[in-house]
Amino acid sequence: MVQQIAFPSGNVDFMFGSSFDELWQTYDKQQVVIITNEHIAKLYARLFKGLKILVIPPGESSKDLHTIGSLARQLLEMQATRKTMLIGVGGGVITDIVGFLATVYLRGVAFGFVPTTLLGMVDAAIGGKNGVNSGMHKNILGTITQPKFILYDVRFLDTLPDDEWSNGFAEIIKYACIFDADMFADLAGHNISCYQDHDDAALIELINKCAGWKIRTVQEDEKETGIRKLLNFGHTAAHAIENLYELPHGKAVGIGMVIAAMISEDVSGLDRRATDKLKTLLSQYHLPVQLKFNAKKAMDILKMDKKRVDDKIDYIVLEQPGKGAVHALPFDKIEKALAAYESNH
Repeated sequence: MVQQIAFPSGNVDFMFGSSFDELWQTYDKQQVVIITNEHIAKLYARLFKGLKILVIPPGESSKDLHTIGSLARQLLEMQATRKTMLIGVGGGVITDIVGFLATVYLRGVAFGFVPTTLLGMVDAAIGGKNGVNSGMHKNILGTITQPKFILYDVRFLDTLPDDEWSNGFAEIIKYACIFDADMFADLAGHNISCYQDHDDAALIELINKCAGWKIRTVQEDEKETGIRKLLNFGHTAAHAIENLYELPHGKAVGIGMVIAAMISEDVSGLDRRATDKLKTLLSQYHLPVQLKFNAKKAMDILKMDKKRVDDKIDYIVLEQPGKGAVHALPFDKIEKALAAYESNH
């Protein structure tokens, strides 16, 4: 099923319930270059047979300008032109890299995404944000450009490692926290194995619901000047500790949500019992709620967060489960919260 959805900067074809091979009903294989990582290239070699393909190492360490330069040189060697379409097949690292590369190569070529992870399907592939890291600073270089399509082939989840399932559920729990109290309650009544091993229909419904939240938010605020900021719930602290300690994104977001809930108790009156419920929920989906980290080092990175304005950062807090809010917090309040978390964990 193809559903064309309009965003301020362009239309995107959302191909829900599709298969990878359906792409060739619309796109010319000769004009396509697949970009993926070594794991996906090996697991799905059959799907890529006869296609031009560029392969990079997996993981966050590939998400930098060195990789962008290497891929650009390889595209030049292939004689890729402005008629070339880049298709990123992989998780959030791949979609970030491919979206950024496509935006700057020859000043812009068409691109599309085939997310292969739960996190990619519910969050990373949607919204047009494409970025790379610089040192410890995550997504500090980036663009907002929409892909031509996002294809959802849930068969890719059959080979998803257990850790990647929990990474994806971090973003799902984020949506429940900021937008959907009913989803929060429903998730609390289940656990990760219910979706991972047993109920495909429930999983697809959950993916579609989360994609819907992201789509509507980006339609309203593509450039992140208002409501889209809510999608950063848990991510501000997460970005600071993710690269510092080489944590998987979802696990860092889990920690970040706990820190954000603790801050929420102070600045928006969140009931402490809601923080405890969030911790329980994260544990049900195999996400950590505690981590030993250096609060000072994390704060040094936070001070260069892209959401910084003067000596404040727009921090996403909860008023209650299902309702997020933006508060411009001074550095000293954030530093105090990080120190409190450090001392308690």
